Amino acid sequence: MRRYIGRMPPLTQALAESIALMARLRAPDGCPWDRAQTFDSIKRHTLEETYEVFDAIDRRAWQDLKDELGDLLLQVLFYAQMASEAGYFTLEDVAANLNAKLIRRHPHIFGDAVARTPDEVKQTWAAIKQQERIGAQSAPARLLDGVPRHQPALLEAAGLGKRAASVGFDWPDAHGLIAKLHEETAELEAEISAEPQDSHALEAELGDLFFTAVNLARHLQLEPEFALRAANAKFRQRFNAMEASAGSVEALRTRTPEQLELLWNEAKRATSDSAQLSDK
Repeated sequence: MRRYIGRMPPLTQALAESIALMARLRAPDGCPWDRAQTFDSIKRHTLEETYEVFDAIDRRAWQDLKDELGDLLLQVLFYAQMASEAGYFTLEDVAANLNAKLIRRHPHIFGDAVARTPDEVKQTWAAIKQQERIGAQSAPARLLDGVPRHQPALLEAAGLGKRAASVGFDWPDAHGLIAKLHEETAELEAEISAEPQDSHALEAELGDLFFTAVNLARHLQLEPEFALRAANAKFRQRFNAMEASAGSVEALRTRTPEQLELLWNEAKRATSDSAQLSDK
């Protein structure tokens, strides 16, 4: 493969040591816990570490981010070590595959193609990915097959909506999705009012409401995961302010719903005021 960068230095000692440590932990006389892990048992930890990276970025906690990226790197080393033991591939294969992919998907940098804007780069990237899928399939793949089922539901919903939109199956604009949200809300309300309630129907209608909200985020060019995380952080801040105003959790439990609502509104005003002051 043609080299696109200068002469590479040797693998840094720190990274080489990380690889060696992972191999040692998985060795026959290594750590019992590490040796007992499988691809499936590690998946949960990978997801947790990914969210902890997001949290550190949201908090602009750069030292924490350094630690969390190390934990995320550990997941890569873990999978690669287990794959090497099983004879599937090695860490070197992972890096070589990544390098080839980066070169292949950036023809405007490593080839003769032209892409002057981020949108043009995204179009080129998507077109190359589609060609790669066609080349890898022995039989024609269905459009939605490229959206992994085993990922967080928000990401899957966003991927499904985006794929369907690529052939024109989509709402015309965000206003159409707002109307759809009202429609789905009405259908959920009808199921809530039904006698007797059907838990499966309730779940289906609530799922439709979530799916529509995710597609609204796509139309607004927002990441639904990040929007929900911001809402979670806002709720956490306001509820903490309620608790502080009441004096304790025990004091909150003694308040009536009306009193709790008053505390909530006070917390909303206080946190909104502090946010405005921080912007000045």
